[in-house]
Amino acid sequence: MDTKILLKEDQIPTHFYNILADLPFRMDPPLHPGTRQPISPDDMSAIFPMSLIEQEMSPQREIAIPEKVREAYTLYRPTPLIRARRLERALQTPARIYYKYEGVSPTGSHKPNTAIAQAYYNKLEGTRKLSTETGAGQWGSSLAYACHLFDMECVVFMVKVSFQQKPYRKTMMNLYGAEIYASPSDRTEAGRKILAKDPECPGSLGIAISEAIETALQDNRTKYSLGSVLNHVLLHQTIIGQETKKQFELVGDYPDVVIGCHGGGSNFAGLALPFVRDKINGRKIDLVAVEPASCPTLTQGKIEYDFGDTAGFTPLMKMYTLGHDFIPPPIHAGGLRYHGAAPIVSALLQHNLISAMAIGQLDIFHGALQFARSEGIIPAPESAHAVQAAIEQALQAKEEGIEKAVVFNLSGHGLLDLSAYKAYLNGELESDQQSAVA
Repeated sequence: MDTKILLKEDQIPTHFYNILADLPFRMDPPLHPGTRQPISPDDMSAIFPMSLIEQEMSPQREIAIPEKVREAYTLYRPTPLIRARRLERALQTPARIYYKYEGVSPTGSHKPNTAIAQAYYNKLEGTRKLSTETGAGQWGSSLAYACHLFDMECVVFMVKVSFQQKPYRKTMMNLYGAEIYASPSDRTEAGRKILAKDPECPGSLGIAISEAIETALQDNRTKYSLGSVLNHVLLHQTIIGQETKKQFELVGDYPDVVIGCHGGGSNFAGLALPFVRDKINGRKIDLVAVEPASCPTLTQGKIEYDFGDTAGFTPLMKMYTLGHDFIPPPIHAGGLRYHGAAPIVSALLQHNLISAMAIGQLDIFHGALQFARSEGIIPAPESAHAVQAAIEQALQAKEEGIEKAVVFNLSGHGLLDLSAYKAYLNGELESDQQSAVA
C-alpha cells in the first residue's frame, strides 16, 4: 500500500456537502440579538452577502462549488491522505493511522477552503473590503490571501496574545496586503471598552469578532467574514471529508475513528461531517472532537443560546458555550481559544452522534514531538490536539490487541509556532488543566 494516497485535480469535489439535509432532528434557529426572535436573511445582510446567507439557511444536501473557486483550489487540492507507517512502528500498534494533510495549502492550513469561497461570493456582490478576527493567524492569513486573489481589501483583528506570540503570522498577512491590529484595540468602541476595564487584556476570539463586526457595520461596502462556527463555513470545509472518503475507497479501507481538533468547529466538521452522514445511515464509526483542557467548550460548557462575540453583536446561537465573556488562558493553540462551538457540532454532540475530549497543553506538545520525529512534519499546536488523540487511540488498540483504522485532520503545519516548541523543549511551557472526556 502506498504511503501517500493521492487524487487527481479532476477529483476535487464539485459540491459542498450540507449535513442539515440529513440530520435526524431539527436545529434550533439563531435568534436576533435585539428581539430574541428567529433571525431573517434581511437581518444578516448588513454583515454577510446574500449568497452566503442563503447557504447558511439552505436545506439542500449539495451546493455546487463555483468554477472559479474550484480553479483556485487546484493550487493545493486535492490534499494527500498519508498513512503514518513510521508512527505506527514507533508506537508498535496494530492500528492503521492516517492523516489528511491540509498543511499543503498556500497559508499552511485548511482555512483557505472557506476563505476562497467567502471572498469569491463577496466579490460577486460588490463587497470592497472584508473584516475578520483571527486567533493564531491561520484564518487571518488565509482570508488575506483570498482577498488578494479577488482584488479586495482585508482588515484583521488578531487576538493580542497570539499577535505577540506569533509575529510572523502578522508578516504573512502583510505580505498579502492586509491590515492587522492587536485585539482588543483602540480602533473600535468594543475594543476601547475592554481596554478601559483591563489595559493588559490578552484578548479573545469573542472580542476580536466584536471589533471586526463593528468595523463592517460602519461601511456598507465592507462585510464581515468568519473562519468557523457558522453553517456555511462548515459547509465549505466538507471538501476535506469528501476527498478523504474517496481516498479510503482507493485503498479498500474505512476509518473506525475520525478525529479533528476543535475550537469553533470548522476543522473537525470539515473532516467529520461526510462521515457523520454514514453514521446516521447506520455505519459504525466514532467521531471525536478534541479541544484544549483550558478552553473546554464541549466537555464542560453548557448548551444554551449565547452570542458568538463578546459585545453581543452576533445573533444568539444554540451551542455549547463557556459564556461569551470568557477569556481563555494564553495557550499556544490560539486558534482553539473560543468560548463557543458551532451549532451543528453542538447539536451532534447533544444527540450522541459525536464525542468530545479535552487534552492539556503539555500532553499535546508531547504528541506533536513524537509525531514530528516519526513523520517529519511539525504540526501546528491546534492540530497537535488531534495528533495526541490519535496516538492515544493507537495505544489503546495496542493494549486491547485489536486492529482499527484511525484518521485525523492534520490541518496546519507548525513552522510559525517554533517559539512554542522551543519553550516546550526547554521545559518552559506551562501546564494547564487536566484532560477530560464528554
